[in-house]
Amino acid sequence: MTMEITRRNFIAGIVGSVAGLHITPLPWKLTDDIAIWTQNWPWVPVPPVGEFSEKKSVCTLCPGGCGIEVRMVDERAIKIEGRTDYPVNPGGLCPVGVGGLQLLYNESIRFTGPMKRVGPRGSGEFANITWNEALDTVAARITELRDAGRPEALAAVDGNPSGSTMSLLVERFLTAVGSPNYVRTPSVDDTHQMVNTLMQGTDGPEAYDLENADYVLSFGAGLLEGWGAPGRILNAWGYWRGDAKGKVKIVQVESRASNTASKADRWVPVKPGTEAALAMGLAHVIIKEGLYDRRFVNDHAFGFHDWRAGNGIRRKGFKSIALENYAPDRVAEMVGPDVVKADDIISLAREFARAKAPIAVCGKGKGALSGSLYEFMAVKSLNALVGNINQPGGIGVLDPLPLAQLDDLQPDAIAAKGNRAPRLDGAGSAAYPFTRSLLSGFTDAVLDAPKSPVDTLLVFSANPVYTMPDAGRFKKALKKIPFVVSFSPFRDETAYMADLILPDHTYLEKMDDVVWPSGLQYPLYGLTAPVVSPVYKTRNAGDTVLNLARKTGKEVAAGFPWKKYEALLKARAEGLFEAGGLVKYKGDKPVWETMASGSSGASGLKSFKDMWKKIKKDGLWYMAENPRSGSWDVFKTPTGKFEFASTKIESALRKAGKGAEDKAFVGHYSEPEAEDGHADYPLQLVPYEIINLASGWTPNPPHLKKTLFDHQLLKDDSFIDINPETADKLGLTQRDFVNVRSHSGSVRVRVNLFEGAMPGVVYMPLGFGHTAYDEFCRDKGVNPNRIVRAGRDPLSGQPAWWVTPVKLEKV
Repeated sequence: MTMEITRRNFIAGIVGSVAGLHITPLPWKLTDDIAIWTQNWPWVPVPPVGEFSEKKSVCTLCPGGCGIEVRMVDERAIKIEGRTDYPVNPGGLCPVGVGGLQLLYNESIRFTGPMKRVGPRGSGEFANITWNEALDTVAARITELRDAGRPEALAAVDGNPSGSTMSLLVERFLTAVGSPNYVRTPSVDDTHQMVNTLMQGTDGPEAYDLENADYVLSFGAGLLEGWGAPGRILNAWGYWRGDAKGKVKIVQVESRASNTASKADRWVPVKPGTEAALAMGLAHVIIKEGLYDRRFVNDHAFGFHDWRAGNGIRRKGFKSIALENYAPDRVAEMVGPDVVKADDIISLAREFARAKAPIAVCGKGKGALSGSLYEFMAVKSLNALVGNINQPGGIGVLDPLPLAQLDDLQPDAIAAKGNRAPRLDGAGSAAYPFTRSLLSGFTDAVLDAPKSPVDTLLVFSANPVYTMPDAGRFKKALKKIPFVVSFSPFRDETAYMADLILPDHTYLEKMDDVVWPSGLQYPLYGLTAPVVSPVYKTRNAGDTVLNLARKTGKEVAAGFPWKKYEALLKARAEGLFEAGGLVKYKGDKPVWETMASGSSGASGLKSFKDMWKKIKKDGLWYMAENPRSGSWDVFKTPTGKFEFASTKIESALRKAGKGAEDKAFVGHYSEPEAEDGHADYPLQLVPYEIINLASGWTPNPPHLKKTLFDHQLLKDDSFIDINPETADKLGLTQRDFVNVRSHSGSVRVRVNLFEGAMPGVVYMPLGFGHTAYDEFCRDKGVNPNRIVRAGRDPLSGQPAWWVTPVKLEKV
């Protein structure tokens, strides 16, 4: 007897069969095969017999900041494992982190020293030069701009984590020269920081006490795809499915049956981009049935009830908007009535609100992509409704790390004039008042001008030619900029467009900081250590920037008193000593367990000198507590409360003379504007991420190709996931070739029939389609960013809706 497989039956089967399962062991099983396979690669030779040792450091291949232990034979690194004596990820490490050595010793993907372009831009043709020639060339160009009274024609694109010492150094350098055009690559941190500013009035990190939660409601967060600190989340999942089995419920809201969705206790498959509608539907039920925390809402929140704006106009509050617009039957129509019913929304809301320690999280995939501001506000509002702020298992409202502040710059007259020029990207303007940086706006400014307003562009730890949606636009912008300098250690797509290369060390060759790993629920400062001497003639980019400051002239150099980058790291870290904290983790008990005691303990060190030695040795400083645990008197908004309705948004829009509906001040759902000719593109394309494929600015470790299935990559072809029902209507079968076409262009892929794909939607993995690096990365599959048109958020201007109208053309 056979059963007809419908999408709803498939969902029920998936949820029923995988609840309680752990992560598939396949990638880890393959490591034995990889060890054999990689022995044939000349750049990963079998080391000679020698003395074994271990060196400790921190991985910075993603913002997770996992602790690593590197096995050495004499002076050669041969293996990377997760550290058991590091609190973020005791023993856990993702596949990309395990493969880090293949990014260290592979000169096919690395720049081996400073170089200048000798071929056409994009060709990758470079010639070796000396470091003095490279530094003198850049310094002379910047000096010429200052002498001509045009310092603002210098710009930088920076991919270093926000708040890191390197990011502050790059921005400080531009300010000292006289340019306001410091631009960051977009990330989920941008969206979280803006939401925290608007609703909490704080500038601290996003902190999730996941391990102490008993109900985890994830809006698209790829918990098993590398979200947050991957080693930490993998450990947490093992705990949820081990010691805490049956005590913690995990619900995944996502249109595709990802690894996380298929292994969650409950999968809620909503239409792509409608997550905010579901969040507001849950809020409707929670409010209507009186399941919210009245003490928090009444005493510590503003904008829940109707309110009066600064101009005296009466505005509807969050309660009214949720009750009037997001009834369960209406929300079901928005998110997909074929698979999500009104009863599902009601039961989900009740489960969440009645849990002892419920937490709602968001951030698509690995949590690297920027998102919809109003969606994130809606999810944040759910946490506020149940009062789970600064409570065990909730979200933390915390201050930034207590790092020492650098002395204020004293720009000279040239720099002061340049810094008064409007930012090219429009960040901080009346259009985007809360946005600190806007790379898409920067790209528009360069492309729209008759002549590039940027003369010299510096690029740090970023590969926007590959990672930005509709990346062809950024590449076109680079072609207009007269001089581009890349500080990348890797031969990436953006570096190929550069005129000059000043290559950084890799993370295994240098000292750098990790300022509060992504999503961690307690304060932590990590410090990488050079586990090997530089393999090639590269330099720490921090030292390179300090050298450039000195070569640009005494007026600029005056703001950079540190001889070496390590001295700058040390100067900032001195603030940690005043705060107390610990500098060693024994590993006998997870920090999230000890947090319940409310005491972090003390290091017992009598001077910062002693603390710095310990930090350099073990790579960390942390506090085993939430310093604001149990407190709701932590908000720094204009009202001094958590703001369901943001008074800052109201004030900014009013000052800009913009009329706004009441919903503009609260979390809500709104559809992106449809492009012209939308009917000609009847399907939706959604990019997705997987844990064993690097999709950011760093290359993928070659051995991870071995862990991919033949429905992900077959020889040089990658696949789209498509529901069999949709494929049948289009006359497509397994492994057929199709062109996926959007307004921006087309790419050729193969078809993978997947019951876990929502009908009418096709899914394409991020991480393939490089046109740079080596033979193991180059020309393997396609990069969806070539055709993705991520809709921009109306308030932040950042890419927000990762859903693109497309059509399929059978080849």
